[in-house]
Amino acid sequence: MLALAGLSGLHAAEGWRELFNGKDLTGWKANLYPDSWTVVDGTIRAHATKESSHLFVMTAQGQPARFKNFELEAVVRGEPNANSGIFVHTDLTTHSEAMRLSKGYEIQLNSTEKEKRKTGSLYGVVDLAASPVDETKWFRVGIAVRGKRITIQLEGKTVVDFTEAEPAEPVAGRPGRKLDSAGGAIALQAHDPGSVFYFKSVRVRELP
Repeated sequence: MLALAGLSGLHAAEGWRELFNGKDLTGWKANLYPDSWTVVDGTIRAHATKESSHLFVMTAQGQPARFKNFELEAVVRGEPNANSGIFVHTDLTTHSEAMRLSKGYEIQLNSTEKEKRKTGSLYGVVDLAASPVDETKWFRVGIAVRGKRITIQLEGKTVVDFTEAEPAEPVAGRPGRKLDSAGGAIALQAHDPGSVFYFKSVRVRELP
């Protein structure tokens, strides 16, 4: 089991571990622009101050924690016209002037008109044309990675069920968009200065 930094509220019976203590960002670290991340009224507030910033779950040794097979659950909401996301099997590598993460998969959170990939999309892989939720109200996101299979649930309803090919066939222009056999990091996204999202709860349960 990973030694994660600053864990609180261990749900030992169910195997869930809370990643956010509701008070501060202990156990988390931003890759860039750390002032993009604050704790407001017991929630993590994501509001990029410049280009994108990503907030990583860290180990007690100060490195991004790696998760291979796991379930992740987050309770989130956004301001109107806001964009965010949750990355899995990622790392600190970035690309483009906007400093987007290069590796892994993004689970989209989006209430903007401009971005056509809506909340619940497995970004660029399985895209939803309409959002199943009202992002201005709290909603629950469930993400599971089991072997080559990724499932996404919103409010308990499965909206994406994707199995990666063997070998993986990443989307054009994104060679790093694939699962890592050694697992990878979990990161929240502060997308741009015009977007604000809140994360009230983030918890993880590692699977065999």
